[in-house]
Amino acid sequence: MQFIDRAQITVKAGDGGHGKSAFRHEKFMPKGGPSGGDGGRGGDVIFRADRNLNTLLSFRFHRKFIAKNGENGEHKNQFGRNAPNLYVDVPPGTIVTDDATGEVLADLTEIGAEAVIVRGGRGGRGNAKFANAANRAPSFAEFGEPGESRKLRLELKLLADVGLVGYPSVGKSSLVASCSAARPEIADYHFTTLTPVLGVVQTDYEKSFVMADIPGLIEGAADGVGLGHDFLRHVERTRLILHIVDASAIEGRDPVEDYYKINTELARYSEKIARRTQILVANKIDLPSAEEHLPRLKELAERERLEFFAISAATRAGVQGLIDHVGAWLDAYVPEPESEEEEVAVFDQNAEDDEKVTISRNDAGDFIVSGKAIEKLVAMTNFNNDEAVRRFQYIWRLKGLDEKLRARGIKEGMTVHIGDMAFDYQD
Repeated sequence: MQFIDRAQITVKAGDGGHGKSAFRHEKFMPKGGPSGGDGGRGGDVIFRADRNLNTLLSFRFHRKFIAKNGENGEHKNQFGRNAPNLYVDVPPGTIVTDDATGEVLADLTEIGAEAVIVRGGRGGRGNAKFANAANRAPSFAEFGEPGESRKLRLELKLLADVGLVGYPSVGKSSLVASCSAARPEIADYHFTTLTPVLGVVQTDYEKSFVMADIPGLIEGAADGVGLGHDFLRHVERTRLILHIVDASAIEGRDPVEDYYKINTELARYSEKIARRTQILVANKIDLPSAEEHLPRLKELAERERLEFFAISAATRAGVQGLIDHVGAWLDAYVPEPESEEEEVAVFDQNAEDDEKVTISRNDAGDFIVSGKAIEKLVAMTNFNNDEAVRRFQYIWRLKGLDEKLRARGIKEGMTVHIGDMAFDYQD
């Protein structure tokens, strides 16, 4: 099974429906006024944390999410219907990042949490909205506003209370299987677990905690050796670490050296992870060779001031005592602000200045006018209608764009790009 905790997808909100240009034509009213209705709003794309998901596997096969467009306006001032929002369910712990800018758009840590990632375009106004004392019968209507679109990076960090770390084949999967309903693959070869497994451990009739079987680490994991970075990120949000070592040393490794090597990798990846409380768990004590190493592991625990438990996940010897201790520790756990992971800074999409305009030049020497409001105006203007063009020119002058372009050195006949449109400049 491929390890899936990151994905790249594209999302597109719905476009607004077009406004309608229409006039009333009723009996005894041969010159009725404008009656074109507004278009409906396009659907937003909203991400939602779903308790039933724990991987990003589904995004390997479904990479594009497009919300529906709003309906067009109709005559007799009938408004187009708004499009429904498109909900995209992700596992709790998913961080949503704009692929182009690197800005974090959402950090969905709570079950049921929602975040609007791209917003649908508003519906274009019908010609009835443009009637005024100076122009009683406008013939133009607006196109619908295009919906926003983004390329996204999704990253999952498991939200588990307890994370299991240790070398491959030390028995992490066996421990999860022995104390929860999770059934990870278990075999006598390295890297059996290629994807983290969550197990819900019941401590009594009313309380439980989530344990994560995080795939085995190796030396160099902090440098990305093997799947090091992929695995280490899942330790970041656990509150307690169970450090599992193989007391039998049947793989030919020294369990005491294993403990120090794994902690070196944790510290190199993140000092905050290295400061997490650890419990040292010596597994496979049912094997005869464990007797040789248990005294050294107890000394290690005393030296490092760690709680120590000797267990056999295969026979469940000592497992219940470990579970009870972990449950009691979690019940008494009080987060300390200085030891907690820093909150992810989420980009505020509403903080953008819609009226800000920037002017740049491309390799061909053309002028590029960029700005949310001006690009929206271009996209919603029907340039085949003379009245709509005059309105656009009026707003252009109000924004002082002629002066800004002349200040940048524009000359008669040079090309100006705004969004998908290109214009020949005329002074």
